[in-house]
Order: sequence, then C-alpha cells, then structure tokens
Amino acid sequence: MIQPKRITDNFLSLAAIDSPSYGERKMADRLTAALKELGLSVEEDGAAEALRGNAGNLFARLPGTGTPLLFTGHMDTVEPSAGKKPQLHPDGTVTSDGTTVLGADDLAGVTILLEALASIREDGLPHPPLEILFSVAEEPYDRGSEVFDFGKIRSREAYVLDLNGKVGGAAYAAPSICSFTVTVGGKSSHAGFAPEKGVHAIAAAARAIDKLKMGCVDGETTLNVGMIAGGTATNIVPDLCTVKGELRSYSHAKAEALLDSVAGTFSRAAVSLGASCKMESRFGCRAYEISRSEPVARRYADACEKAGVQPDFFRTFGGSDANQLNQHGIRSLVISSAMYLPHTCREYTRVADMAKMAEIVRTMMLHA
Repeated sequence: MIQPKRITDNFLSLAAIDSPSYGERKMADRLTAALKELGLSVEEDGAAEALRGNAGNLFARLPGTGTPLLFTGHMDTVEPSAGKKPQLHPDGTVTSDGTTVLGADDLAGVTILLEALASIREDGLPHPPLEILFSVAEEPYDRGSEVFDFGKIRSREAYVLDLNGKVGGAAYAAPSICSFTVTVGGKSSHAGFAPEKGVHAIAAAARAIDKLKMGCVDGETTLNVGMIAGGTATNIVPDLCTVKGELRSYSHAKAEALLDSVAGTFSRAAVSLGASCKMESRFGCRAYEISRSEPVARRYADACEKAGVQPDFFRTFGGSDANQLNQHGIRSLVISSAMYLPHTCREYTRVADMAKMAEIVRTMMLHA
C-alpha cells in the first residue's frame, strides 16, 4: 500500500540534492541506487558526453507479464537551486526556505514513481513489464531526452509525471516550441563625425522587430522577442546586434511558417539598411495531441476515478519530455505530479497529493 511517511522521507531527501540542468550527477547516483534496490535493472546513457554535462539519462526496467508501459520524470531543476533546504510544514505542505526553488518540478514526480514501484514490490503484486526513464536537462527544452536512444523502449504508451496543478490533471496536447537567434551585422563608424559611413545594426534589427506581431499571433500561436544585445559605445555606430526570441504553436506547420516569416522579416529589414543577417533556430519541442478515446487517456481516467479523483484533461502551452516521446511514436500523456508554483521560490508540494498520485500511478502500473 502507499505509505505517506516513505513519500515524505524520499522527497525531503531528493529535494535536498543539488541537481541543476547539466549537473545531475548526485541525483543520478541516488536514483540508480534506489531503482536497483526496488529490483529494476538500470543503465545510464551517454547524454553527459553529448551535452557536456556530468550525468546521463537513466533507463530502468522491471520484468513482468503482458504489454510494457513507460513512466518518466526528469532529474534536473531550474535555478536558483544551489543549497535547497526543503521545509516540511505541519499540514504536510513542503516548501523551500524561500531563497531557492523547491525542486518539486520534477522531484515530486520522481518521488511518486518510486513510491508506486515500492508499494507494488512490497505487496508482491503481478504487473506488466514496466519501464522508467529519468531524463537529464529537461528544463532547457528536452535536451536530455532529445539525445536518448528511443529504440531501447519497448512501450508504445507512456505517462510523463511533469505537470503543474491539482491531482487528476492531464495535458493531452502541447505546442511546438522554437527558440531562435538572429545576428544582424552592420558597419561601425564614429557616431558624431561620420555616422553616414556606418551601417546601424541595431536600427536594422529594430526595423524588423517593429514589423513583427508580438504576443498572440492567432488563437494557437505566440511570438516573443525577449533579448536584444548590441553596440560597444554611445559614440560608435553599432556593427552588431543579436536578437533572441521564441515562438510556440499547437500546429507545427504554423510554427514552421512563422519561423520562415520571422527570418524573412529580418532579412528584408537588414537589406534595406545595407546590413547582413543570419538566423539560427532550434525546435526543442514538437506539437502533439492525444485523443481522450485513446487507451493511454482512458487508462488514466479510469485510474483517477478508481481513486475518487475527477480526471481533468486540458491543453498546455508548455513543453515536456512527452513532446519527444510522441515524436518517436510513443503515445504519451503528461499527468499531474503534485507540484505547484514551479519555477519560483514559492514552489510547493503536498504529501497528501503525492500519495494520491502514487495511488493512481500504481493502479496504472498494475493494469496496463
């Protein structure tokens, strides 16, 4: 059965470990030991070398009978995270001390998975083959899962425990997310004595930005320029300007079209002032949508209802490892991991919510 005391102890222990993106070594060692103790075989891939980090993705298997099922979480946390000190409150709420994030994103999800596995093991219950993936560098747009060898996975369905909000939540759709960097090149000149001999890189970038529609481009697409840098002194015509932004859309085709439009806008603005322009971009996430009639969604809804929880399906505008899984043909649903206010120093979780989600996950593990 699910044990809240064990959940509490595990979460407090994990949350106290520093595990920033690309620096998950201590967390990977801790989780490798925990999974092996639960009877799973564990292997670590070469993501550390590929990403220049210090730990790889962990992939674990627990033999069983029937159709395999995959569950995932991620090991890294956002900043500020160094020296996290989880605080357990009398009502079962867990927070940080206010100077760092708590790391419930995604250590609450990791704790839930460990508890479900532990309860199945100690109760000696039969189960299908179970696969567990704990990824590194998820926060910087799925860098860890992007380099994972998905050919190792036998499951065709998966649950990603990495969702903010109340127990029972499930994101059935998520967007494509593309980050881009535009470098505009101009020509330096003295801004007082010979401004006409220069090519103003910042002016060219500004002309392009002014022509772009920021914010909601349409009902399912957004665009944002969030960083601009350029120039070396107030009396020099700037010969370089770097612009960084991102776009998101529930439609991958729309995201690609918008990226082309952004590139064209910058190119035309640069040419009009005699500047040069180049763009680099990366799709960290690709859009997907899961129907509520699919087995992966029905299984979750049934498990929630069995636990006395109303399932709540909705679209999210954030990315997760589910984007990578769905892109590789593994139908994946992102489900609540009992985290609240993630990516802030006010982040918290509740032991009771982790216990309820562990109950739901356990049910799905037993009835794949």
